[in-house]
Amino acid sequence: MSGALGHPRLHLRSTDSTNDRARALAIAGAPHGTLVTASAQTAGRGRQGRRWSAPPNSSLLASLVLRGTPLPRLLPLIAAVAVCDVAGERALVKWPNDIVFVGPHDSHDPHGTPGEGARGDGGAQNEGVMAKLAGILAEGRPQEGWAVLGVGLNVAVRLEDLPAELRDTAATLGESPAAIEPLLARLLSALGRRLAEPSEALLEAYRARDALRGREIAWSGGSGYADGIDGEGRLVVALGAGGHTALDAGEVHLRRLTS
Repeated sequence: MSGALGHPRLHLRSTDSTNDRARALAIAGAPHGTLVTASAQTAGRGRQGRRWSAPPNSSLLASLVLRGTPLPRLLPLIAAVAVCDVAGERALVKWPNDIVFVGPHDSHDPHGTPGEGARGDGGAQNEGVMAKLAGILAEGRPQEGWAVLGVGLNVAVRLEDLPAELRDTAATLGESPAAIEPLLARLLSALGRRLAEPSEALLEAYRARDALRGREIAWSGGSGYADGIDGEGRLVVALGAGGHTALDAGEVHLRRLTS
């Protein structure tokens, strides 16, 4: 997959969903690298149909049209690592595609001191509260050779402006709205680099940012301890009764949020 990312670009003062607009452009034949951005969106969404809430002029809201045959098999993980590249050392990945800060409850403030869990190198070092900084949504039609990659990143969000039910589980970079465009440029550059690198290097970079490793988790089919990812990007789980299993997708819940 090659070609510049971010051109042509459609910027909207407000839209329902940048992913929906990018999908429509992709179906109409928009070229690889087409970018849709918005200052606000009214129906942003993440995985499992969840709503993505962002006050106007507070977040990086962007969706890219990507074309290729085949499309990168690790696309959501590629995007997650690229977002971490620009979000800073504290940013970790909660498999498969949430970017979080990890640490004491009061460390959601980007100027606070990160807890030990912010190091991201596995085991007990990943303990602490997870606060969501960014979300990624990859959609498309692989059989037609295109995908839409959506990113929502809290750049200038003030947590007190979010709905009450989100304030304890959200994080922000704490920047000004003027930082959104420079961060977008850096993100496009990081995505280009990560899309071009070998899978082994990408997986190594992901593992260095793994927020789940060592955590007790549950899913619809059971529970266990997250034990990293395999070569296909699947979540490896150590089972309580012994042995391991690998999860392709679906919902994973933390069994405990603090140590």
